[in-house]
This record gives sequence, structure tokens and C-alpha cells, in this order.
Amino acid sequence: MSWSFAIGSVRGTVIRIHVTFFLLLAWIGAMHAMRGGLADAVAGIVFVALVFGCVVLHELGHAAAARRYGIATPDITLLPIGGVARLESIPEEPWREVFIALAGPAVNVGICLLIALLLGGMPGPEEGLTVEDPTAGFLPRLFWVNAFLVLFNLLPAFPMDGGRVLRALLALRMTHAAATETAARVGQGIAFLLGLAGLFGAPLLIFIALFVYLGAAGEAAEAGFRAATRGLTAEDAMETRFEALPPAADVGAAAEALLRTPQQDFPIVDGAGRLMGLLTRDAIIHALRAAGPSTPVADAMAPVPRVPPRAPLNEAVKGLAGAPAVAVEDSAGRLLGLLTAANVADLVALRA
Repeated sequence: MSWSFAIGSVRGTVIRIHVTFFLLLAWIGAMHAMRGGLADAVAGIVFVALVFGCVVLHELGHAAAARRYGIATPDITLLPIGGVARLESIPEEPWREVFIALAGPAVNVGICLLIALLLGGMPGPEEGLTVEDPTAGFLPRLFWVNAFLVLFNLLPAFPMDGGRVLRALLALRMTHAAATETAARVGQGIAFLLGLAGLFGAPLLIFIALFVYLGAAGEAAEAGFRAATRGLTAEDAMETRFEALPPAADVGAAAEALLRTPQQDFPIVDGAGRLMGLLTRDAIIHALRAAGPSTPVADAMAPVPRVPPRAPLNEAVKGLAGAPAVAVEDSAGRLLGLLTAANVADLVALRA
């Protein structure tokens, strides 16, 4: 996720903090400082840090459950509204998704039980009303925050944990894509209600509602894409009609090709048909301005992700997240075709 940086790693999962998280800490510190001075400000920031420590444990619970099914979790990002664990893939088996979804809230339940054990019993409900009071006890407040996290995350607002459980239950009676679409609609409806409630004195709910609404829409789109590309391979979607440039060509020749053809990006291919790199439109323009048309294309080209022709399409397109095209090449390294966002979208539209 952009605008975030790593602070550590747990069993291959990178823990990241989004820069906006520090805005939350600054706001909490300022609010408490105005009420009770520096001591209250420090206490408020420490408590928020403890809460987000619980959030990290919650997300690590998802990661541990996913690992049991061979699903990696590349990173966990802390945002002002909570944490996001990015799973490498989402299991389409309903019972596996239920297990992974409930693993996070189960961690918070465990934290509540541990705190109750340390306190010698469950804190009274009235102590849950002192969460924003930095002079109140840390453990009772932390107990009720974790209890709230359990209840809030179990709301059937997809893509939250409760929404994923809802999708898994729906998937027992319909296709995974249809279950995702239905759960997303439910999630967006709940997001609308949260946003409406936020208009009456709880502005944080508006941000949470926006997160849930956009997250539900994104998950539904991704599930639809997976359904549309199921069974397809990279060679089914690759573009084979393109103009390649030899490594001996210069940027001036590339600029002429840019004007002559509808292409925006040009593969650089040697005499044996092996791909050396990709020359993008932006790279052509930059090279012309910086060094002139005689610049060799090999000096301006960039690396390109490569996949074999039989690679599943929904895996092959992941390379498009950081590159304008993905090269499809045979076992000898010869270029067979290019995957671009445009031709993949055209194929998906034909199958829709």
C-alpha cells in the first residue's frame, strides 16, 4: 500500500504503518493535552498504541489461519481506522474462509479472557464508558476495546470479518462470485447506515463507512474477475500483433514507431526472438529530452514481468500492478505475446 513503510516482520509478513496513522496519534495527543496536559497526552498515545498492538495481533490471527491452508500474507498495514491483512489469495472453499475470518476476532476474545484473568473478573460495563479517559485504568479500557473489536468485526459488512463469514455461508448455496456480489451489497448497505449515523456526531463512522463501501466494491470486482478468467491462461489473452524493436535501434526510431503505430510500449527483442526489456512511451519521451534521438533503446528500456504461456490468467495479470505489460515467453525465453490491461479487459468483457 502506498504511503506506508515497514516497521518489522513476523514469519514473512511485513508490518507496515500508513503515514496517516501518525495523524491519528497527533490528534489524540492534542485532544488529551488540551484536557489534561502533557501527562494525559502521553497516556492517550500509549493507550492508542496498545489498542493498535491488539489490532496487529488480530490481523496476525488471520495470517496464521491462512498459513494453515498454504496462503501467505505478504503484509499487514495499520491505518487510522484499523488494520488490513493482505492475503495472497482468498480461499473459495466456504469452511476455510470462515476459519480464516473468525481467527481475527478469536484473538481479541483471547485478549479479553487474559485481561479478565489478570483483573480477577470481567470489568463492569460502566468502565467501558471511560475508554477516552486517560486517567482511567488501562486494562479495563483495553478489555472493552477488544470486546468492541469483536462485535464490530462480526458485523455482516463485507469485506469485514463478519461479511466474509456471510459470503462463505452464501457460497454454500450459490457460486462464489454471486455470493461475493450479494455480500458486497449487504456490506454497502451497512456502510450507508454507518455513514448516516456518522452525520449525527460520530465523524469517524463516516470514514469507516467509506472504507467498507469501497472495500466491498473492490472485493466484488475482484471476485467477478476471478470468475470471468477461471480456466483461462496467459496465452488466451496475450496480444500477438505488435511491433518489436531490435537492441541496436535508437530512441529516434522508437519515436517514429510511436507515431506510426497505435502502440504505447515496445518490446526490445534480440535476433533470436528473446525479450530484453520494454520501452515505454514515457521512457521514449524522457530519453529524447535528456539525451537526444541517438540514445540506444537498450539504455532506456525497463525490465518486464514474464510468465509462461500456460500460466493461469488471474495470476499472470498480477504483474500488471507494477508494469504496463507482462511478457509471455516460451521455455527458451522467446517472446510469444504481451499481456496488457486493455486486452485482458476486452477478453473479460467478451466472457461476461
